[in-house]
Amino acid sequence: HYGVLGTAGARMEMPGCSLCMGNQAQVKEGATVFSTSTRNFPNRLGKNSNVYLGSAELASICSKLGRIPTKEEYMADMGVLTAASDTVYQYLNFDKIKDYQDKADTVAA
Repeated sequence: HYGVLGTAGARMEMPGCSLCMGNQAQVKEGATVFSTSTRNFPNRLGKNSNVYLGSAELASICSKLGRIPTKEEYMADMGVLTAASDTVYQYLNFDKIKDYQDKADTVAA
């Protein structure tokens, strides 16, 4: 999924402690940022920046649109995600992903 968002022009930081510790790059002065990081407050990511917190789903919609969506836009895109939820939300269900099941079968417990 990272490739799709990158192709759309989204800027993403790798998950981890980088954002919490302040190790991320700064945004352009006065920028508005939508983030899934818990450290969100004015000027956190850059001088005179406004930072908004939201879910990964909302972040992907913001990235696609280049702005925060209207309620109607959000609901429309969430309908697409909900319809595909069986595949979209598998990423941490390792016990249900065939590649992981196959690998786990080769490990002696």
